[in-house]
This record gives sequence, C-alpha cells and structure tokens, in this order.
Amino acid sequence: MSVSDIPEGYKAYDAEGISVLWNPPICQHSGNCVRGNGDVFSKNRRPWIDPAAADAEEIAAIIDTCPSGALKYILHKES
Repeated sequence: MSVSDIPEGYKAYDAEGISVLWNPPICQHSGNCVRGNGDVFSKNRRPWIDPAAADAEEIAAIIDTCPSGALKYILHKES
C-alpha cells in the first residue's frame, strides 16, 4: 500500500518512515494504541496521533494490536 492508496474513510498522519492511518467510525476504543505509547497516541491532544514521537517499527507493532482495523500504517522505504 502506498500513500496514494489510502483506503476511503481513513485519515493520514505522516512522519519520517511511516504514515499512520485512522478510520474514526470503525474504532472500538480498545485503548491498545494509547497504552502502547502515549507519546504517539494521546486522547488529550489534537491531532491525537503524532507519528514523529517514536520510531516507525515501534508504531507499526502497536498498530498491529488494533482489534478493529481502525488503525493501519504504511512504512516508507528509505531512499
């Protein structure tokens, strides 16, 4: 998946190495993301996702625990 292929309904939050995608209507609010890294995912901040706050691999691992699929990611290849 590339940034140009963002699925309908998803919002993109970009940083070096990763784009984090979020689809609010399907989020089940399990909290896995916030518990995984509160610097990246904070319900007390807008925007609530800051992908620059951690490395891409850590963020991807946290997103992989999202039970609803509301969070997805695109890893950017290093050039």
